Amino acid sequence: MTEPPDLASLRLLVLVGELGSLGRAARELGIAQPSASKRLSTLERRLGLVLLDRGRRGSALTPAGVVVTERARRVLDELSGLLAGAEALRSTREAELRVAASMTVAEHLAPGWIGELRRTRPDLHVGLRVTNSQTVAGLVRDGAVDLGFVEAPGPMTGLSTRKVAVDRLAVVVPPGHRWVRRRVGVTELARTPLVVRERGSGTRDTLDKALPDARPPALELGSTTAVRGAVVAGVAPAVLSVLAVALDLADGRLVEVPVDGLDLRRVLRAVWPGGRRLVGPAAELLAVATRRGRS
Repeated sequence: MTEPPDLASLRLLVLVGELGSLGRAARELGIAQPSASKRLSTLERRLGLVLLDRGRRGSALTPAGVVVTERARRVLDELSGLLAGAEALRSTREAELRVAASMTVAEHLAPGWIGELRRTRPDLHVGLRVTNSQTVAGLVRDGAVDLGFVEAPGPMTGLSTRKVAVDRLAVVVPPGHRWVRRRVGVTELARTPLVVRERGSGTRDTLDKALPDARPPALELGSTTAVRGAVVAGVAPAVLSVLAVALDLADGRLVEVPVDGLDLRRVLRAVWPGGRRLVGPAAELLAVATRRGRS
């Protein structure tokens, strides 16, 4: 029986996938790079897989590494949920403002919005749940959160909505891909299996609407970070928010490919129960998000 990997090694592997560098991941965790390298080599031996492609440009996940990293992230998320649940049982304090946001919004926009709100309300306790757009809408309808932020196009039955920002999706590939330094057409893109998010995510819904006749995906993953890692590893191209890949494009880990005849802009929206007027902190957060989205 294979000895199970330790959680510290899984955290290190996930960070390498996110940061694209073993050195950066080691610094983030406060350990020496040789120790980090040894830890991942041990993990590879235990699993019998090559997880990292170690090169001059950094450490990129192999295709097997992408899959293992996605599953490792789920394990760590489950552990985090267990610990958070235990903390909730120990504490009687409830969030004064309950917010849910889809992943792109939660990772790149919501922290700034919440930070600005808390500068005027330093004692405000905000609980933020991160999930896909479909689940955000369900949480709002069920009254589990006061305010949600989604990326998904189309109507939101039973919910009031307001535009807070505009985002753009981009087709991205690794530097050595055959699409680099050329334009592709919609037909060629639709005929190419892509790495995609799971159904229910705003990014996936936008892509499905833009390419209704697309081939089945090369790989379906549950987070933007995992999709990005798969593209860096050379699994297949992907369509991701420019917010999520800005650093990769700037550092040359990924390249944006222009697509003729395809508009991948999308509106990011706040959602709350239909017919209800927002008041208090929820209304204040919506005002912050709307104002910053216009700037």
